[in-house]
Amino acid sequence: MAQTTKRALEASLKKLLLRKPLNKITINDITEDCGVNRMTFYYHFKDIYDLVDWILVEDATEALEGHQDFETWSDAFRDMLEKVQANRVLVLNVYRSISREQVEQYLYKMLDPLLRMFVERENIPVQEEDKQFIIDFYKYGFVGMVLEWIRRDMKTEPAIMAERLNIMMHGDLKRALMRFSTDGRASKTDD
Repeated sequence: MAQTTKRALEASLKKLLLRKPLNKITINDITEDCGVNRMTFYYHFKDIYDLVDWILVEDATEALEGHQDFETWSDAFRDMLEKVQANRVLVLNVYRSISREQVEQYLYKMLDPLLRMFVERENIPVQEEDKQFIIDFYKYGFVGMVLEWIRRDMKTEPAIMAERLNIMMHGDLKRALMRFSTDGRASKTDD
């Protein structure tokens, strides 16, 4: 029941975002559109920004489902960009109305487990601290690229973005892992 109410509040907010910016939407607008009272809203969320945060976390979780089936990280990255683009109105409103930091956190939550999955697939022995360092390096680079893409209204197609990153990064994740490897493979990559 609680999940159904939260989803209804989410749907109302997304519907309202098609007509006006986030900073012009009130809790009353959302509850009227949704057909619930204000107390119901406050039972689930402390304010509109809490609702937005919940939506972004839920969307990030949903976006990650099924990524285990992707053969390459660029395919998974393209799919993630398509999901961000499908949520364009919300993401752009949050980016422009609240803060870039909230969108960054949303993207980090999507990318960290995605990169970890591909790092683990390489099956190269690397200390956990070094593994996270490599994941963070790529995650911050990708988030920077995605934020710039969002700032430019997501005009470049996700497939083109993923392909450009694939050309730049081809084989680099594996080479980085090998450089940090604990089994001595690093010397083979230092030519």
